[in-house]
Amino acid sequence: MSLDSVRAFFADKAPDIAVMESPVSSATVALAAAAYGVEPARIAKTLSLRIGERVVLIVTSGTSRMDNKKMKALFKVKPKMLTPDEVAEITGHEVGGVCPFGLKTQLPIYCDVSLKVFDVVVPAAGSTHSAVRISPLQMAELVSAEWVDVC
Repeated sequence: MSLDSVRAFFADKAPDIAVMESPVSSATVALAAAAYGVEPARIAKTLSLRIGERVVLIVTSGTSRMDNKKMKALFKVKPKMLTPDEVAEITGHEVGGVCPFGLKTQLPIYCDVSLKVFDVVVPAAGSTHSAVRISPLQMAELVSAEWVDVC
């Protein structure tokens, strides 16, 4: 279902972008980089966080790490990672396939500036065996993301 919702998202909003499927898992940054032939930093990982009462998604470069001080300065509270069950229930995507596209629930989406150094990044596409190639700027535009500096 999740892969289907991502396919439908791109068919509607950006039909020129094709969802790629891999015969091997791309559920982690290292696996995705190997599966799609890119350096790990080009993998756009999506983090599902609870910030106070809100759930948000933050998309970062695959090798970036969240900076707790920057996160707390921006959001005024310390974020907490969602459990895998919460991620699946809220986003409609299983862990390893989470992306900002084709979401079950409309959520605030933030893109970290760490993505801006790349012309193309590779985020998951709703399953542990799928992804897309997309410019970070187009990704942010398609999902109405706000740019932040949290890594």
